[in-house]
Amino acid sequence: MVRNLQASPQWERITEHWVTDDVAADLTDFKSDSRNFNISLWSPEANGVRYLKTLVYDFAERLGEDDWARLRRIRNREFGNPVTVRLNGESICLDYLQAVLELGFIERHLSLDGARVMEIGAGYGRTCHAVLSNHDLAEYCIVDLKNTMRLSRAYLREVLDDAQFAKVRFVEVDDIGVVEQAPAFDLCVNIHSFTEMTPATVREYLDLIAEKCRAFYVKNPVGKFLDKALDGHFKGDEAVRMALRTGPLRKVIDVFDSESVAEVVPDYIAAYTPGRGWHCVAESRAIPWSYFWQALYYKDGSGS
Repeated sequence: MVRNLQASPQWERITEHWVTDDVAADLTDFKSDSRNFNISLWSPEANGVRYLKTLVYDFAERLGEDDWARLRRIRNREFGNPVTVRLNGESICLDYLQAVLELGFIERHLSLDGARVMEIGAGYGRTCHAVLSNHDLAEYCIVDLKNTMRLSRAYLREVLDDAQFAKVRFVEVDDIGVVEQAPAFDLCVNIHSFTEMTPATVREYLDLIAEKCRAFYVKNPVGKFLDKALDGHFKGDEAVRMALRTGPLRKVIDVFDSESVAEVVPDYIAAYTPGRGWHCVAESRAIPWSYFWQALYYKDGSGS
């Protein structure tokens, strides 16, 4: 029997441009170049959104019932057109997937209902949105730079109802005296911003936390990376040099080596301890990132 087994036009094009006649001439790096990207692996440069959605879908499948309940309470989370996947009838993006996991970690060790919460560096406000959607707080105080605060204020005005938004207080860093004169906070939160501040500024904030707060949740990288293949250093060499000088933890590690990460975790726990009389009551890897860690600290005598 004569069989008509021909390459499709798609594969004729691949053969012409990428898997060419000399495909096997040098196999040194073939698993990281266009040959393999056309045979068994999608190119990460061209398929970044596909990989992002795969990451979100995979970790969303691992959420527990309590996590889904937290997520469903967060209304308007699709505002701003995020990159999402749909699972169990719910739309979810990476930001709010992380938010419900962070909130679950905190809830296991600390009661938030009626609490006064301060967040240092709130980004666009997704943590505030998640917490206020799940707990009846007394106040949520955001301390941030002016331009970033303009973003979080505008975003939270869109996604929170009037009663929730009325509980948010916005304090620019130049007006930190407002915080110093306020009553004590039950919890301070910092997520991925201490690593971008000067060590001296981080120390000032930790002193403020030690003075004004009863508990502290922190989620930041355990170190720095220099592998250009991870992001192409797309912001330029000067941005890389500045990043290496910020944060209390500046050791360069292989962020995708579990042993390298584990080795510096004790340094992380020590670096973010606000001061004497504080102790870490819980810590773990901060999913989905391999080199982010989360920890919760109590001030002695504050209890749970």
